[in-house]
Amino acid sequence: MSKIPLHYVDLRAFCYATEDDKRVEQALEHFLPEDVDLERTETTGHYGDRILVYSVRVERADELRHVLDRLAAGPDVDRVIDELDDRVTENTELFLSLDKQSAFGGTTRLGDGITFRGKLEAYPATREAAVENARTLLTELVSDSTA
Repeated sequence: MSKIPLHYVDLRAFCYATEDDKRVEQALEHFLPEDVDLERTETTGHYGDRILVYSVRVERADELRHVLDRLAAGPDVDRVIDELDDRVTENTELFLSLDKQSAFGGTTRLGDGITFRGKLEAYPATREAAVENARTLLTELVSDSTA
């Protein structure tokens, strides 16, 4: 895969008071190369409980490839390809929800806990063009990972 049709990928996870913040960090780091740092913001929930918000924006090509390789290694990538019409917005963004517990264990699955938002390149900037670019990208990733 020579060119990646993504401007950036944002990953975000919440760490609630009942969770171990180091484990949530480790879950997000599953998707990231070693030299990428997470941003950590502390906020307060409705009942005064502490919530940490971990987020990162990945923009460089090598870092994007790493994130996408992790995504393609999961068993749910074919499902994502089938559901692209529902996962790409009019603003050419691809949304996924990834399982935080699986990521902590070193695997990639769809689920709850980690939000993946990728800004797709599309010329013209239409939803249809973005869906096609995402389909091509993910299909190539799957074929590269099985080769």
